Amino acid sequence: MSTGAERPGQTVIRGRRLEPDARREQILSVAVRLFGERPYPEVSTTDVARDAGVARGLVNHYFGTKKELYLEVVRVMLTVPEVALERLPVGDPPQRVDAIVTWFLDVVSRHSTSWLAAITAGGMAGDSDVDRVITEAVDVAADSVLAAVGLGDRQDEALRGMARAYVGMATYTAREWLQRNVLTRDQVHLLLTTTLLAILEKVFPKAL
Repeated sequence: MSTGAERPGQTVIRGRRLEPDARREQILSVAVRLFGERPYPEVSTTDVARDAGVARGLVNHYFGTKKELYLEVVRVMLTVPEVALERLPVGDPPQRVDAIVTWFLDVVSRHSTSWLAAITAGGMAGDSDVDRVITEAVDVAADSVLAAVGLGDRQDEALRGMARAYVGMATYTAREWLQRNVLTRDQVHLLLTTTLLAILEKVFPKAL
């Protein structure tokens, strides 16, 4: 309920006053959940608005069309945020590799349904805009891998290609754990850390 004292730009819904950025994040969080639970055609902006407790017009205001909202969901689920790198320990490569793999597994397990829906395009496979967002997210993830192992300043396309290949392996390995249930988290962690360290110690030096 509005108190009549909110500042311009604020939104008051269900007795809570939220700044625009917070309201946008709330809507996006609901969209992440819904698009994770149901295929793209079965989710409407009306559904998102209802679950977020806002008017549908506010969803359109922040995100535009339903497709633009979905693209943002895919982007946020697949892109490695800068804060993840900033929080890596200042240590030797094994410590940093262990930390970035642990972060990745924490994220995909916490949002497993939404993450799996995002990497499989949730019923939008083949759409050029969705493919573009996924490709961009893979590029960001590859650059993050290089930054995590201390090679973020190397402008080498061969290294980036190898890093993208590792990201692809990490994605499919996580699917073996979360979707097919044939690997445990410990096994996935061992595979991803051991492989990345081997690439760092035996492959990257020769490539450079």
